[in-house]
Amino acid sequence: MALSLDYVVRETASNLRRNLLMTTAAVLTVAVSLSLFGGSLLLKRGIDRATIRWRGGVDLSIFLDPKAPSQQADAIERKLAGMPEVKRFTYYDHQKAFDEFKEMFKNSPEEIQSVTAEDLPTSYRIVPKRAEDAKAIADRFRNDPGVIDVALAQKIVDTIINITDIARWAIFVISGVLLLSASLLILNTIRMAIFARRREVAVMKLVGATNWFIRVPFMLEGMVQGLAGAAVAFGVVVLIRSGVEWLVHHYDLGLLDQVVVSSRDAITTGSMILVIGGLVGAVGSFVAVRRFLDV
Repeated sequence: MALSLDYVVRETASNLRRNLLMTTAAVLTVAVSLSLFGGSLLLKRGIDRATIRWRGGVDLSIFLDPKAPSQQADAIERKLAGMPEVKRFTYYDHQKAFDEFKEMFKNSPEEIQSVTAEDLPTSYRIVPKRAEDAKAIADRFRNDPGVIDVALAQKIVDTIINITDIARWAIFVISGVLLLSASLLILNTIRMAIFARRREVAVMKLVGATNWFIRVPFMLEGMVQGLAGAAVAFGVVVLIRSGVEWLVHHYDLGLLDQVVVSSRDAITTGSMILVIGGLVGAVGSFVAVRRFLDV
């Protein structure tokens, strides 16, 4: 038997109406689980942005006065080159510092417009041979001419990561459990629908209907449930991002200012959520129908 779009749509709509309560439960469970999952992805992206200057193993940064003469920067570079504790170091001139600034604050265009490259301090990003040497290296530069600050990654990165790591993994686990629950709910919903029509399915098999002819409307039903829940989660993810941005712009929340992700990140995460929701629904339905087709 050949599948027709009219048949598939009609059967899917009929199945959704028959199991409205179970369908609603499955959609809500998918929505909650994918909202948590999406929120944890946004949190990870925000942390990555907030710690951008500490990537590549950088343990400390020496920031120079923007108006410091080149001789002072050269003196610091020679001092770094002669220290056996230093594995490698990189110089960030005004333009590189400005490019980094734009990446860190790309959600706040007014911040970017308020400064120029020349306003930002140049810096040396240092990777010590041993992490425990970072503080000793920092102490040797704090009072050097032209140095306005020596920042240790341990103080900044650890503060952000320690606060958010446990919460992020807890959210991942909870969302995973809820997503599994949603899959089981969808699976059970499809099983109830096909069980109620088991005689009709058996007759269809006897008159020559293929497994896919029977399977597709149920798989589409599951996919609709998954996508509906994912669409709700998409909206929640966008609202979370907008809510955090509003809080940061209206209150002084310190490090959270750098954790806010862009609208593009939120939309990308939401699109991923839609794909996951559709797959969860389709796979759950496929498994549910398979048992009843073995006749």
